[in-house]
Parts: sequence; structure tokens; C-alpha cells
Amino acid sequence: MSWFKRTKKGIQTPTEEKKDVPRGLWYKSPTGKIVDADELENNFYVSPEDGYHVRIGSKEYFQILFDDNKFKELDKNLESKDPLKFEDKKKYTDRLKDAQKKTGLKDAVRTAVGKSMGNDLVVACMDFSFIGGSMGSVVGEKIARAADYSLKNKIPFLLISKSGGARMMEAALSLMQLAKTSAKLARLADAKIPYISLCTDPTTGGTTASFAMLGDINISEPGALIGFAGPRVVKDTTGKDLPEGFQSAEFVLDHGFLDFITHRKDLKQKINLYLDLVQNQPLREKTA
Repeated sequence: MSWFKRTKKGIQTPTEEKKDVPRGLWYKSPTGKIVDADELENNFYVSPEDGYHVRIGSKEYFQILFDDNKFKELDKNLESKDPLKFEDKKKYTDRLKDAQKKTGLKDAVRTAVGKSMGNDLVVACMDFSFIGGSMGSVVGEKIARAADYSLKNKIPFLLISKSGGARMMEAALSLMQLAKTSAKLARLADAKIPYISLCTDPTTGGTTASFAMLGDINISEPGALIGFAGPRVVKDTTGKDLPEGFQSAEFVLDHGFLDFITHRKDLKQKINLYLDLVQNQPLREKTA
């Protein structure tokens, strides 16, 4: 009936001229809460009503963690190759080009060094938007080089995991990154250089099986999915029904695999409090 009323009133705007609300002005959380996009950004990309932590990437994490968003990016021009000439529905080289064009990233991790509340900090952050944050040779190499930088300069290392696991297009070359990154982190441990692992949604597969669970302290954001295999695979393997939410950060914390869970707005402060403690520094009043 509303259409007829509009016609009688002389309102006959052609469909192609109607203006919808531009995309990106609002965000709807999984629980149905609606939040203004600007408000979401100002709240560290966390829905204020339900506390849902929206997935973000390296750009946003660097902005949150580094003082005044100032940092030096490390090895930023490393790109994946296609040594196996892999092809399924499309060539791996085409997938890489598409992902780079879509995201503006070279690969699924960025590494940088800068100040965080006055402390020197090396950060490696994975980007799920780049082929599901999959771990290929470049991801492993950049993490390894970031660890080397931390070791050489005696700077604490923070690694933010957000990954679907190993990159199948690189097969065994991808799996080799588990051992390579783990060996580099062992060198940091021997040198007593702090390594913090932050698990975000999702942290799964080979990432969980290697560097994500090797931190001197393992932390997470609320509600993050953390696990190795998917629920169906685990159920088929064990032959048992799984507890509700058994791969949530809260479940993992209750069973001893995490040290604590922190709201994103407190992330920078909590990380630097830990660094002050383990480096035997005064608990200074710091400004972001």
C-alpha cells in the first residue's frame, strides 16, 4: 500500500536515482548489535554493546600499539613465489596477484619496529585478509627475520597470530616454516629476550602448532577461535562429543594454554606492563 500512497502524492523517484546509505557507515555484530563505523573505530574496533572484537589487520594493530603510529617496517618488499607451479581452480601466481591487489599487502604478515609506551618493540602481525592469513615461505621468512632483528638489537618481540594455517599452495615448503620460526624463537629464549604471543580470531592450524603457542607469555582477545584442527575433524578423530565453545579463548584459558585474555583497549598497556616486569624496569606512568 505504501507504494500506491507514494504514487498518489506524486512521489515517483526512479529506482536508479534512489540513494541508499553508503556501505561502511554501520557495522552489525554477530549478536545483532548495530554500531556506527566511526564509533567502532574510536572504540578499538570493538562493538561497545556486546564487546565483540571485530577482526582487524596489521594497519589497525600498528596504530593501536605504536606510539603516534610511528614505526619502521621491516622487509616490506618480500613477496611469495610459486616454486611448485601450483594450480587448482586458478594459478597460485594469480591468487597472489589478486590478494595483493585486493588488500594492498605483499603477503600475509607485516613486521615493524617502533616505540610502544616508550618501550622498543618489534611487532609481527598477520593479516587474515591475505589468503586467510595462510603461512607460506614469506610469512615464515619475515617472522624469522623479525626474530633476528629482535635478537641483534635486544628488543622484545610481539607476534600477533591471525591465520587459517599452512598455505597449501606451497605444500611442504609451508610446513617447513613451523620448524624455522620455532628455532628462531628458541634463540630469543636463550638470549632472555621477551617474546609475547597474541592469539586473535582465528588462530588455527600450523600457526597454533608452532609460534602461536611458544610465547614466554601467551595472551588472547576475548572470543577468539584458537585451535589446531576444526571441530569436525577433532570429533571424527576422538570419536567424542565436544564441549560447547571448546576452541574459544575462554575455554583455552580455563585449560591452561593461555596466560590471560585482554580487551583490545587494554592491549597496549598490558603488554608494556609485562615488559616492565620481566625486564625489571620501574612501573612508570607512561603515555600512549
